[in-house]
Amino acid sequence: MRIDILTCQPDLITSFYSHSIIKRAIDFNKLQLNVHNLHDYSLDKHKKTDDYPYGGGAGLVMKIEPIDRCICKLKEENNYDEIIYMSPDGELLNQQISNELSLKENIIILCGHYKGVDERVRQHLITREISIGQYVLSGGELPACVLVDSIVRLSPGVLGDIESALEDSFQDNMIAPPIYTRPEIYKNYKVPDILLTGDTKKINEWLYEQSVIRTEKYKNKNNIHN
Repeated sequence: MRIDILTCQPDLITSFYSHSIIKRAIDFNKLQLNVHNLHDYSLDKHKKTDDYPYGGGAGLVMKIEPIDRCICKLKEENNYDEIIYMSPDGELLNQQISNELSLKENIIILCGHYKGVDERVRQHLITREISIGQYVLSGGELPACVLVDSIVRLSPGVLGDIESALEDSFQDNMIAPPIYTRPEIYKNYKVPDILLTGDTKKINEWLYEQSVIRTEKYKNKNNIHN
């Protein structure tokens, strides 16, 4: 998989892929991650990527020109399955979206900044808008990192055990059951007896019951109705 991230704050991204799962994916040649500084694509003598909005109003707006020039250059070299803009009003990221995107070969992710991007970018250059929540951050770099992590960890060979990813919460629209490890007793806090029986059938039944309970609690807490 190849992922190209477009940003005017590249330093916020580079530290992200130097560690953990993303670094593992790169080292195992499962991921080619490229970060593009949009300032490099500006024709302005000061390399500006933003300007004041037409019609007035506070804040600055990312210009279409550097974004378009960067995307056009990338598309000359590769075919892209998706060009994604990280936006608070995009479709809310969930496990199903991550599963879907993990099957793609080439993805561009555009990080917004300032007041946002020129609307013509959203109308003509991107194919999809994704949000990690209904709140505003100072830029799209952190949401982009969240999206990349949620996608890349699903690639075969990235995690030590692919079943670990398949058992995550939301993979089957269920919340994962509680998990425990050694010691069996810590400060009078005890591991449930059922997990110590060795009876796989009963353990699996208990885990499923706990998953159902947690899922119902999650739905009630978040006012989600089937």
